Amino acid sequence: MHLTYRPVSAEDVPTICAFPQSSQELFFMFPKAQYPLTEDQLQASIAQRSDSTVVEGDGSVMGFANFYTFERNGICAIGNVIVSPQARGQGIAKYLVQTMVGLAFERHRAREVQLSCFNENTAGVLLYPQLGFVPYGVEERLAPDGRRVALINLRLVTGAQSPETPCA
Repeated sequence: MHLTYRPVSAEDVPTICAFPQSSQELFFMFPKAQYPLTEDQLQASIAQRSDSTVVEGDGSVMGFANFYTFERNGICAIGNVIVSPQARGQGIAKYLVQTMVGLAFERHRAREVQLSCFNENTAGVLLYPQLGFVPYGVEERLAPDGRRVALINLRLVTGAQSPETPCA
């Protein structure tokens, strides 16, 4: 499958709102949102963030992410990461995160890219270290049902070589 990326458009918002299939999935993507994800909630997030990006494959929007922190020559933090339920397990998240890392380093000249992942998000916990992200902190949070969960903070520093990055 050939994947491409582009900035999000207003027409993409209803499609992306259908991606989280449960309150837990929405919590992983967008902890402050209320399930189900509405167009207003997503539009508000897009308006406050930078580089809201979609991944397309086979003519369909398959993934979405953006930066909630975007400092020139500083830190960019990736958030709102979600993949279409029909496209999971096909490398979309890997492509999406690598795309966002590229945007951070190239467009924002970031020194560091950060992201956070809840301990119960097994797919994310396994993916991010494969892409060169290293844990640097853990915060206690409450899940929507009131349970204690761990938010794992990870970072990728400029010049760090991920397993997918060929050496120059």
